[in-house]
Amino acid sequence: MTAPPHECRIEPLGAAHDRQTFRCSVEPLDRYFHHSVGQDARRGLASCFVAVHLPDEGICGYYTLSATSVLLGDLPPVLANKLPRYPRIPATLLGRLAVDHHFRGRQIGRLPHYDAMTQTCRTTIATAMLVVDPKDEEAAVFYSRYGFLPFGTAHRQLYLPIQHIRKIVEG
Repeated sequence: MTAPPHECRIEPLGAAHDRQTFRCSVEPLDRYFHHSVGQDARRGLASCFVAVHLPDEGICGYYTLSATSVLLGDLPPVLANKLPRYPRIPATLLGRLAVDHHFRGRQIGRLPHYDAMTQTCRTTIATAMLVVDPKDEEAAVFYSRYGFLPFGTAHRQLYLPIQHIRKIVEG
């Protein structure tokens, strides 16, 4: 994966950002961004980052990160065997990722996705993987293209080990 296009920049969500004009056409993602993300950020439940379109400063996408953990027993043996026998393994959750419908087809989705991986690598909080919970098959295909793997048939979540993320981000 190469660095994404530069017609946008990523920055933490702030009070000056106009969230109400953002529309990704997925009602739960729009509703969350319009009504709940600010409160989640203030409460320390999620960090939100926005892709800001240059030069007009409109929001073309967003994503959220938060801490999570996964049960060691839920991991595929190929990964679990490389980890200590702790019951839970620390991870980072890429909770939501959305692109405004005006920017579809321009590969803008790569920018927040790449930045989420970069943030995961840079964190000083221990994390063994980036976890996503795709909302539908289209989202699962998107993440699979970037190497995300399924936990197993009983789980909908996908993961990408931190070692793999470092190879992508650090080149």
